[in-house]
Amino acid sequence: MPAQAEGKAAAPALSAPQKALHKLGLVRDIDLALHLPLRYEDETRIVTLRGARDGQLAQIEGTVTNSEITQRPRRQLLVTLDDGTDTCTLRFFTFYPAHQKTLALGQRVRVRGELRGGFLGWTMVHPAFHAAGGELPDALTPVYPTSAQLPQAYLRKVVASGLRRADLGENLPPALLGGLNAVVRGTWTLRDALQFLHHPGADVSLDALEDRSHPAWQRLKAEELLAQQLSQFTARQERAALSAPALRAKPGGLHEQLLGVLPFALTTAQRRVGEEIARDLMRQIPMHRLLQGDVGSGKTVVAALAAAIAIDAGWQCALMAPTEILAEQHFAKLIGWLEPLLAPLGKRVAWLTGSQKKKQRGEMLALIASGEAALVVGTHAVIQDQVVFKNLALAIIDEQHRFGVAQRLALRGKMGAGMTGGEPHLLMMTATPIPRTLAMSYYADLDVSTIDELPPGRTPIVTKVVADSRRAEVIERIRSQLAQGRQVYWVCPLIEESEALDLSNATATHAELSESLPGVLVGLLHSRMPVAEKKAVMSLFTGGQMGVLVSTTVIEVGVDVPNASLMVIEHAERFGLSQLHQLRGRVGRGAAASACVLLYTPPDSGRLGETARERLKAMAETSDGFEIARRDLEIRGPGEFLGARQSGAPLLRFADLATDTHLLEWARAAAPVMLAEYPQQAEKHIARWLGGKAEFLKA
Repeated sequence: MPAQAEGKAAAPALSAPQKALHKLGLVRDIDLALHLPLRYEDETRIVTLRGARDGQLAQIEGTVTNSEITQRPRRQLLVTLDDGTDTCTLRFFTFYPAHQKTLALGQRVRVRGELRGGFLGWTMVHPAFHAAGGELPDALTPVYPTSAQLPQAYLRKVVASGLRRADLGENLPPALLGGLNAVVRGTWTLRDALQFLHHPGADVSLDALEDRSHPAWQRLKAEELLAQQLSQFTARQERAALSAPALRAKPGGLHEQLLGVLPFALTTAQRRVGEEIARDLMRQIPMHRLLQGDVGSGKTVVAALAAAIAIDAGWQCALMAPTEILAEQHFAKLIGWLEPLLAPLGKRVAWLTGSQKKKQRGEMLALIASGEAALVVGTHAVIQDQVVFKNLALAIIDEQHRFGVAQRLALRGKMGAGMTGGEPHLLMMTATPIPRTLAMSYYADLDVSTIDELPPGRTPIVTKVVADSRRAEVIERIRSQLAQGRQVYWVCPLIEESEALDLSNATATHAELSESLPGVLVGLLHSRMPVAEKKAVMSLFTGGQMGVLVSTTVIEVGVDVPNASLMVIEHAERFGLSQLHQLRGRVGRGAAASACVLLYTPPDSGRLGETARERLKAMAETSDGFEIARRDLEIRGPGEFLGARQSGAPLLRFADLATDTHLLEWARAAAPVMLAEYPQQAEKHIARWLGGKAEFLKA
């Protein structure tokens, strides 16, 4: 065995229960104190069988009058318990000699389980049991989230021990406690709240505990939200201490020239957000702005105008998109708008993706390093080590929720040798509008700009929810659209057969539509196709030669074909709400009346699940992206919107953005005060709640 490095002792090996605790994230005493029960069992009272009701979860005490092992219909231990008012049969299919000893004839035992009444009297299947005696507990018994390696009895013991040792001193200054007590509806300290939630008295309303409306829960949730807000405001402060180049549009320069050559007028909303971004770029503090706008609201042109300001000031700009199709579409638009204006300046637009040939890639890398490429558009390839910018000043990330923390940090780190200790300005874009509560919590470190107006000429999209049994009618509708010279998308959730998910796949649907629509060019597009093949298919569809495009969700964002007027989404019940809305946004981009058909397949039961029904109902009722986002937050929680933004960081464990807005508003107001006036207590509060995870909230 190799000798230990001098001065370093080997870390003691962890026992199996300790490993299981670590796996659950229970490392510090405060972690144990904050590991709250899933539910509670009431062992504070004993019920008589005479007074019991069918289906009741009850604790009874009595004497064993019979205990035997039977073999029919299967091996089981049957025990008869008499509590003096009636008898109950206890049935065990798994049992050990120790169980038989405790449940032997004549023993007095206390059992707890679900009582079932029937023709043969009361029964309990696999109740919890132990020898009778000892005082009844005066508090409800907690049942904790656990794993197979951690029995409840062990977990209760270590949680109680952690709760005793944890530093639960008051972090909040008296100046903030008054406001907190008002929103919590009571004067609970953190220690009181945790002590109560681990061991609530028998007279407490289980409903108030389970729906988390009890003041003890409210105190805990307010503390959690405050830690999150403090972390976000700290990230904002740290960024304010960094430097970024001040970028200003020149009179008569690229920005003005671009406005002059655009083939359309900007909407009021586009002009407003453009001015917000321009003001940020003039400051020497890195911009950290989220540009949100519904599908088709015109975010790309706002990004182009921001890029023009950076290039005008003599710096480089990078735009990163999650898919090659989307990156290519941006590239085509930006080339069309900017390249004619850049050529007289000796500047170019560069293109970077993972599928490029080595020679072309080398040429692009040289253009970027020399600064001749003023604008770089691409996929994840933009952040690879070989990509060296001469002087990057503005990074634009489209569909930001598709990228992880590390990827966003890598793009921010591409500043170039000339700006040590500095950061580029960062503009993130999303076509999934962020609900207000989410913007206040997980995006509190960002400035948010909203394009809340669609360009003129956009036609409303009619959305129909149709059962798959009416598939023939849908194909007939496609035939009618094609006869009018229109084009159609048909989106499928899977590429190939799966036994686990009996879904129609893109390949089979492509074959079916090709057969049903003779003389029509039906294309197929999915993520596993070679890049050249994908480009050829998209080129035929955007050029109008292809009537129907059968695709997986690779066409979810950014694809712009104004002549497409019908979107069919197969197995719509399998998609998320924001994804359905994104797909619907691929049509309605021209003057023709457009429709979206949500084709669903009911399960064998004939009824869709509650969540799927709610999603399809929301899609049929509204086309407003902000209303869709609000409903999606209600249905699915915040994870859908955050995507990989929080990769590795916890979502809120206790607070619920749908019901705890009043606590979030208090935390949002309290955080800047605490940071400014009580910085040490703020730091201690972040450490208590987030440990080392606060870093993830800063990306």
